[in-house]
Amino acid sequence: MLLTGAFGRVGTAVIEHIGSEHTFTYLDLDAKPDPALEMDAEIDAESDVVVADVADYESIRPAFDGQDAVVHLAAAPRVDDPWADVLESNIIGTHNVYRAAHEAGVERVIFASTNHVMGMYEREYEPELYGDDVDFRLDHTDPVRPDSDYGCSKVFGEGLGRYYVEREGPIDYLHALRICSVHPPAYDHPYGPAERGVDEGQWERDSEAYRRRVARQNAMWHSRRDLAQLVDCCLRSTEPGYDTFYGVSDNSRRWFDIEHARDAIGYEPLDSADEWTGPPT
Repeated sequence: MLLTGAFGRVGTAVIEHIGSEHTFTYLDLDAKPDPALEMDAEIDAESDVVVADVADYESIRPAFDGQDAVVHLAAAPRVDDPWADVLESNIIGTHNVYRAAHEAGVERVIFASTNHVMGMYEREYEPELYGDDVDFRLDHTDPVRPDSDYGCSKVFGEGLGRYYVEREGPIDYLHALRICSVHPPAYDHPYGPAERGVDEGQWERDSEAYRRRVARQNAMWHSRRDLAQLVDCCLRSTEPGYDTFYGVSDNSRRWFDIEHARDAIGYEPLDSADEWTGPPT
């Protein structure tokens, strides 16, 4: 199986939690993970690592031969990334990945989409959306409302993936994961972004900025092991076709549906923001 963007925040979560259950080839711009991510698992010295840019078709194409699945995570990952980066990585790069998978005869692709394909719903209803008594839930049938160039690029990736399943073949399985908030290991909890801001001197713990980030993460947190489990469920799915799933833990305040993922692929998140009453001590 080929894992693109293997050494980023999401890719390392996959490696940590299901890397021993699958045989992965790692494709990334770098030869090893950023030490700042402080991975909880080491990369096997014998693992296949391909250093290449998904925007360069010829450099990535050989890595797809012989693979039975592709987990495509490589992207310009931030909402405020400049358009030039989004175009190269998320539009051209994603097109290259699907094209290479098609030409290599890969049957299964998992595409890392984002909650930002639905981001305008959040912008419309925040900050009330972060409260305790909000009766609002989005599922995979609701219209997309991207909030940025980044969000639009992921809508493109979802649409292109569906096209390859329904028109092109031999890709029979295409699962788009609308991932919410995944954090580095040191901040893998619903207080993570708020605590990171404290550590970096951006705000104090008793500040409104801190409280707002905690409130949002009580809805949006996707633990690293839940993210990896969602990917694993997609890799093991026996139902062909295109489908979309939200990547979020079992937080009672979430506004994204996970019942569809439960029913379709057996996703059963192990973590919930509800279990946290404060940051780790």
